[in-house]
Amino acid sequence: MATLPPLTPFGALRWDVTRRLFPPASRVLEVGCGQGSVGVRLAAAGHDYTGVELDGDSAAVATARLTAAGLPGTVVHGSVETADLPGGYDVLCAFEVLEHVDDDAGALASWLGQLRPGGLVLVSTPAWQARFGPMDTAVGHFRRYDPPQMRALLADAGLTDVGGRLYGAPLGFVLESVRNRVARRRLAADGTTTQERTARSGRLFQPSSAVQGAVVAAGTWPFRVAQRALPRTGPALVAWGTLPA
Repeated sequence: MATLPPLTPFGALRWDVTRRLFPPASRVLEVGCGQGSVGVRLAAAGHDYTGVELDGDSAAVATARLTAAGLPGTVVHGSVETADLPGGYDVLCAFEVLEHVDDDAGALASWLGQLRPGGLVLVSTPAWQARFGPMDTAVGHFRRYDPPQMRALLADAGLTDVGGRLYGAPLGFVLESVRNRVARRRLAADGTTTQERTARSGRLFQPSSAVQGAVVAAGTWPFRVAQRALPRTGPALVAWGTLPA
């Protein structure tokens, strides 16, 4: 069995929701794959996986994790627009990416060129613009998304069967409060640019050992179960749509 990289607490909450939405044995393109925690899990589940990541350090970690797990998969350092990708993917996913992009509609439109007709788009973002706080600023967010805004973004891109759900309640509210306190004290006024804050966002709060990963998995288990009954409540959003055939 492949060794799975540790997830952050928020990552564990998100993975519990998103892993159920992938069709089996899909060709998957992950935009903004970070350090590969999701990518290794997708490859281990039998998907044909490709990840694209702008931050070179994170891309290197993601590649090393796939190799260490003995799994096939590709990680490209760059952007969807500059990478030499074959296209025709069954699923295009982007977890915690759109909020970092000034022109989110333009970015989404460019990504859709990599998806086959009938393919699935799956995204996650922070929810509720009214909750925009110090951590959002510290990691280079331009915005958070109210659910109607996200549905409109996907529909305006030409996607059909648009849907979504909130996740993360109740633990996510506590995690966000702690993160905002950390950002207020250490990160929000550190003089970095938006681009630099975006680049580091995938490296913050990352557990680095199997023991830490096991603690996160055990500690989040009851909250992962609880959030399944709360699809209309939470500080974060998962949404999806289908590219018309």
